[in-house]
Amino acid sequence: MPRVMKCPPIIAVLLFAGTLCACRKTAEPVATQTLPQARAGFVTKLIRKDSDGEPAPEPPEGVLQLVNYRGPLGGMPAYVTPRPAGGGRHPAIIWITGGFSNSISPVQWKPAPATNDQSARAFREAGIVTMYPSMRGGNDSPGFMENFYGEVDDVLAAVDYLAKLDYVDPARIYLGGHSTGGTVAMLVAESSDRFRAVFAFGPIDDVRHYDPKELGFDLSDPRESDLRSPVKWLQGIRTPVFALEGTDKPSNIGPLKTMAGASRNPLAHFIPVRGATHFTILAPVTSIIAQKILLDNGP
Repeated sequence: MPRVMKCPPIIAVLLFAGTLCACRKTAEPVATQTLPQARAGFVTKLIRKDSDGEPAPEPPEGVLQLVNYRGPLGGMPAYVTPRPAGGGRHPAIIWITGGFSNSISPVQWKPAPATNDQSARAFREAGIVTMYPSMRGGNDSPGFMENFYGEVDDVLAAVDYLAKLDYVDPARIYLGGHSTGGTVAMLVAESSDRFRAVFAFGPIDDVRHYDPKELGFDLSDPRESDLRSPVKWLQGIRTPVFALEGTDKPSNIGPLKTMAGASRNPLAHFIPVRGATHFTILAPVTSIIAQKILLDNGP
């Protein structure tokens, strides 16, 4: 049975979810370096150069606005919620939608059933400034898809953009993502402490568990995979991270358990949500987290 651990108040999800024990249960070796240290000087080798090439569609007026943020490779499109009414500085979240395209699309605003709503609309509907960035190779962004490598740097550039908006509280910027977006969120959390908290839904522990047809880097080089696999770098997490997944199929609950077993980091929390799947978890849990973010205004 999972052991319930004390977590910060923001994770009221524990009202209906257990927390996996973070004690070490696997033989996964602990890296002696952090992820940024291991990445220093490394140049990824892509075996194919995938990119979308299509401009980001214009979103509905008053719901989202199309902006351009400066990434490491140049300007990249993103959707951001309009300036909130009432003035002042507001909490914000960057949300990375699942899939391998690195693009933003109508998925971010079109109505979707509560059983599979990947838009994370709960955050913007709660009045939280929400940013959906494209990443390298997505839409008409420069570069090529690197599948969990250079995308980490793109997300860190997106937080730079958000932090400079005069209506965003730079001390209350969060990160969230689902599926592949959850894996990116984990890698970002292992690379930086820029975020107040990180919420990763359904991440993978080891990138080699994805379909090789979706991966454009050199899989014959173990280092390429290791630098993209969150389970290798959990000790580098320096801000609260909540990895969540439904226990019912379809589900990435196995990778969640693997990371829980490999982690010795008290800032990393692994939360199975009973009775939910990889998709049905999103609508109810993002709604709870959104309300907790609004109350998370203390030290």
